[in-house]
Amino acid sequence: MRIVFYVLVTGVSALVTFGLAFLILKLSHRYRLYPKVRERDVHTRPTPRLGGIAMFIGMIVAFVVASGLPSMSLIFSEPLKVWGLFAAALIIVLIGVADDIWDLDWMTKLAGQIIAGGVLAWSGIQIYTLPIFGGVTILSPAASLALTVFAVVLVMNAINFIDGLDGLVAGVALIANGVFFIYSYILAVNTGQSEYFNLASLITAVLIGACLGFLPLNFYPAKLFMGDAGALLVGLLMAASAISVTGNADPESWGGRQLLPAFIPILLPAAVLLLPLLDFALAVVRRLLAGKSPFAADRKHLHHRLMDMGHTHLQSVLVFYSWTTVVAVGCLSFMFVPWYWATTIIAVGFVVCTAVTLGPLRRRTPLLREPAPAAVPSTDAVSALEAAPAPEATPASETKGHPL
Repeated sequence: MRIVFYVLVTGVSALVTFGLAFLILKLSHRYRLYPKVRERDVHTRPTPRLGGIAMFIGMIVAFVVASGLPSMSLIFSEPLKVWGLFAAALIIVLIGVADDIWDLDWMTKLAGQIIAGGVLAWSGIQIYTLPIFGGVTILSPAASLALTVFAVVLVMNAINFIDGLDGLVAGVALIANGVFFIYSYILAVNTGQSEYFNLASLITAVLIGACLGFLPLNFYPAKLFMGDAGALLVGLLMAASAISVTGNADPESWGGRQLLPAFIPILLPAAVLLLPLLDFALAVVRRLLAGKSPFAADRKHLHHRLMDMGHTHLQSVLVFYSWTTVVAVGCLSFMFVPWYWATTIIAVGFVVCTAVTLGPLRRRTPLLREPAPAAVPSTDAVSALEAAPAPEATPASETKGHPL
């Protein structure tokens, strides 16, 4: 079964990532390769943030192993796409590492992200079609390039913006990509269009392995952070896996019955990234209204607000996990059950997640109680007060503060 080879690739990615992450952790402490704690940081002690390097190398090794598997030879029959993915990932990791060490300005980081998106599109991983106007619209080359670069940059920044709590990005990506792998693999098997979807399944399997290998050192309390290099790499791979499905599908090969499943890759990442995209949009609007750069860092992200509401660090991460699971599984369920059951699953999940998210606010709301009746002094106490001599007046100059 082909699924066994994907499990093998995932395992290689996880083992290599974990081993290198542990090595990077030891070297970072030995040579003090970690920045100072910033004002917006949640953690209170300096923590190494070069884990993205381990994830990148784990990805490379897993792809090399996959290239030697006969069942995946079709993926590497178009080497330009694979090399383009490697080049884009390398650009992003270099930009991320430089930012983690020297704190680059936002324009330099954005320029690097646009270049990486352009390289990905140049290699052939593009959004060529969109399900709009009641059918499938084939985009012009210019529109395809612009939309691909925009989508890649958007997803990378959305993922990077939520990278503020221990294990948050790795866990969210693990859940989201687990669901996306199930979708892409089943779609490939059911339609027989394996050449269109194997690249997406491989990218997703490799990313799942990288997150599995990194999460033990990144879960609360984190010993190692993935940094911008890791967060941007996760966003790039998630965008590439989704684009590689729709971008390579021949619209004429899909019947009306299969049209919706064919374009779930556009809807599923958007649904899975609902909270990161919402956080990204709110941050951009908030900073622009304040007259700041849309990429200026602050401490007002959704995960910060969850902690301000009363959630602990771990609880805030688990809240994000729960929302991601509900949206991802709910969206995927449209492929297996009638639409009304899928909608019910999502609605019930939303209600439960909302109750959990707002739980601390209910606990902090004081109960309304009737005021206690004022104590009535006894007759003996009143008599004693009346009999007591009046205290001598104290000059204003001897009192503390100013006289009224």
